[in-house]
Amino acid sequence: MLNRVRSAVAHLVSSGGAPPPRPKSPDLPNAPLAQTAAPPEAPRSPPARAGSAAPAKTVEARVSFSRPTFLQLSPGGLRRADDHAGRAVQSPPDTGRRLPWSTGYAEVINAGKSRHNEDQACCEVVYVEGRRSVSGAPREPSQGQGLCFYYWGLFDGHAGGGAAEMASRLLHRHIREQLKDLVEILQDPLPPPLCLPSTPGAPGSSDSSHVVGPQSCWSSQKEVTHESLVVGAIENAFQFMDEQMARERRGHQVEGGCCALVVVYLLGKVYVANAGDSRAIIVRNGEIIPMSREFTPETERQRLQLLGFLKPELLGGEFTHLEFPRRIQPKELGQRMLYRDQNMTGWAYKKIELEDLRFPLVCGEGKKVRVYDLTQYEHCPDDVLVLGTDGLWDVTSDWEVAATVDRVLSAYEPNDASRYTALAQALVLGARGIPRDRGWRLPNNKLGSGDDISVFVIPLGGPGSYS
Repeated sequence: MLNRVRSAVAHLVSSGGAPPPRPKSPDLPNAPLAQTAAPPEAPRSPPARAGSAAPAKTVEARVSFSRPTFLQLSPGGLRRADDHAGRAVQSPPDTGRRLPWSTGYAEVINAGKSRHNEDQACCEVVYVEGRRSVSGAPREPSQGQGLCFYYWGLFDGHAGGGAAEMASRLLHRHIREQLKDLVEILQDPLPPPLCLPSTPGAPGSSDSSHVVGPQSCWSSQKEVTHESLVVGAIENAFQFMDEQMARERRGHQVEGGCCALVVVYLLGKVYVANAGDSRAIIVRNGEIIPMSREFTPETERQRLQLLGFLKPELLGGEFTHLEFPRRIQPKELGQRMLYRDQNMTGWAYKKIELEDLRFPLVCGEGKKVRVYDLTQYEHCPDDVLVLGTDGLWDVTSDWEVAATVDRVLSAYEPNDASRYTALAQALVLGARGIPRDRGWRLPNNKLGSGDDISVFVIPLGGPGSYS
């Protein structure tokens, strides 16, 4: 996944040295995929049964091929989805049981680029139960309310579909785990505490008014918002997913890598995270708002932190590559303070250890993950967020997508929930083209996309209108 992208970034600087360990995700241990601590999910679309005359190799390939559960494909439907010659567009059945927010989805297999469709997709409503209170005490089941977030993910596999399928089943669970410690903090209108006590009754306070004043290179204490905590949770979840994938591929034959494009809706805001070359745009009243950028090292801060992570010996035991909102005090050892590393633009909490008292290598601010506040605008039913793998964007511009949005949605009544699936199908068909001259051609006779194409269309009316 994230493995392929991460390796590309790592090669920008010299390798070597033993990198320091990261904080571990608490509830997703190092275990075979079938033994993860997450609760079971509904099975994926069933594998197609090969005919009795088919060779054993074909049977094995069919059994390993799966599509997103929400497509509800029968064995026959799965065979059609795997047909490179027909390239039939697949969408969830129109049975009245729609995806959250009446989200539209469509996909089509490649024209022979790989044996199977290596894209995967996930659409979930995820409940997060708090793990602890702000004071550090474990939360009683009856205390407080948890949080729900809406989640959409597209995963473009490379050199096999195993990594994309694994990420589609597990990444939202990693996000849930990262949010568990933030439930009460995110529901509190006060600014997030810089420190959390490690155990009930531990010395120190989570009240930011009791912290020691700024020192050294800090002219003032950094502002940490609730929004940046969510960003940090998503960034950490990507990193933990990447690390789990690296473990699983060695022992459990997880194939290839994948790009990941993820949307999280939480507490009125849409967060878009991207690793790779998929893309997300908002089309609002004819205006195009980019909601993702290709995954590259974006700031000098992150480049220096990556160098310190890969070659800690260059820091001479005097600096830490991690960044904190202010200088840490010895009395805060064992508490949990906000931090970020080379992979993050948001913030998360970690337990303060002795090496964290070292002088920080960097003190700067990086660019933010794309965040869109739904509460700031009055959205109409034609305002949508479009997610697509590179099979769409290789042959379709942002402006062409916006024109298709206007053309298709205007043909439907505003309260017709099927309009968003129709739009997703139109976008996929427009990028695929039609078979002509021994290839797939667009109306202008240019080559259509020969890649797997997957598209989500998310109405921006929000859960109040579309849940």
